[in-house]
Amino acid sequence: MSDIADVSLAYEGVKRIEWADRGMPVLRQVRERFAADRPLDGLKVAACMHITTETAGLIRTLQAGGASVALAASNPLSTQDDTAAALVQEYGAEVFARAGIDREGYYAHIHQALETGPDLVLDDGCDLVNTLHVDRTDLLGTVKAGCEQTTTGVIRLHQMALEGALKFPVVAVNDTDTKHMFDNRYGTGQSTLDGIIRATNTLLAGKTIVIAGFGYCGRGLAERARGLGARVVVTEIDPVKALDAALQGFGVQPMEQAAADGDVFITVTGNRDVVNADHLALMKDGAILANSGHFDVEIDVRALGDMAVEVHRGIRPQTDEYVLADGRRLVLLAEGRLVNLAAAEGHPAAVMDMSFADQALTCEWLATAHAVLAPAVHDVPKEIDTEVARLKLASMSISIDLLTPDQEDYLHSWRPGT
Repeated sequence: MSDIADVSLAYEGVKRIEWADRGMPVLRQVRERFAADRPLDGLKVAACMHITTETAGLIRTLQAGGASVALAASNPLSTQDDTAAALVQEYGAEVFARAGIDREGYYAHIHQALETGPDLVLDDGCDLVNTLHVDRTDLLGTVKAGCEQTTTGVIRLHQMALEGALKFPVVAVNDTDTKHMFDNRYGTGQSTLDGIIRATNTLLAGKTIVIAGFGYCGRGLAERARGLGARVVVTEIDPVKALDAALQGFGVQPMEQAAADGDVFITVTGNRDVVNADHLALMKDGAILANSGHFDVEIDVRALGDMAVEVHRGIRPQTDEYVLADGRRLVLLAEGRLVNLAAAEGHPAAVMDMSFADQALTCEWLATAHAVLAPAVHDVPKEIDTEVARLKLASMSISIDLLTPDQEDYLHSWRPGT
């Protein structure tokens, strides 16, 4: 039995899901083939993901392939209640998600999704897989395999595997080129700045934007912030990534130095306390704090609350102002959670088209391949990544060259020499 906010919102949800579907031609093609081939017939899928119109496209594709799907939210602030209603009322999925639900309710929903006894699990941040391994070990014997679609979740899974704790194979869908190169770089880059602008209506041109982390998400943010006229400073712990940022013309500083200069701070590291109390104490009046890493631990929100003598909640949507003892005001967006999903609508459908096509095709592969995979973190097969890119190019009416037989022979032989 689903647990959603308001089933009467289904009509609005369907309209928005259909709008998003227009921007997802690759996933539509996969869905059409799934409907004919039914590669997931009889499988139960439990997913912990952002409840958005784009996610609805994935759920419908899995259903077209024959799977039954139970869905819980991976972030209470990103849940779109109309999408949840549409998935239940119009598309026959089980959904356990309500916008703004508290931590207790969040985990209760994950447990409800797991009660369906899934064969495959899809995760976004590893909370569902973690719950299976900590609280619902009784279900581990029935789970054949899983997918993980975000960097933070992959980090946690690798640690589980290193400690011998992971009990079934999980595929790091996040690590495919058509996911992290496009979803993280182009999706996060655009949607994060969209969320900051919607929440604050601030002009980014001329501002100093400090970006913590220069992985694919950080690169996308830096490129787009520079394009809007901002001065960009990057903070990093990885010398190679820091060097990459410097050679691309971005400033590189430790956070302790950048804290005093920044106007806007964006964390995208997958780690905790990237902006801590010492950094907060150095920031200028009016500094804006936003997080686009998966969990709300990258900015030390508790320390910010302890430092404040007054907090103005909701001065704008998803915008809280913390007044410090010396009169400085620090502005926190989306409670330190994912600003692109809480204050905006997440990635554009055209980007999620590739990520969710990766997910769907990986589920198809896992339906049979799980039997020969060890309990570990696995890569998506290269042919899936290549097929998604090929379909996306075709949908954009872009053609590329093909190797001639002579070129194929040359690449696969060492004998010709120079």
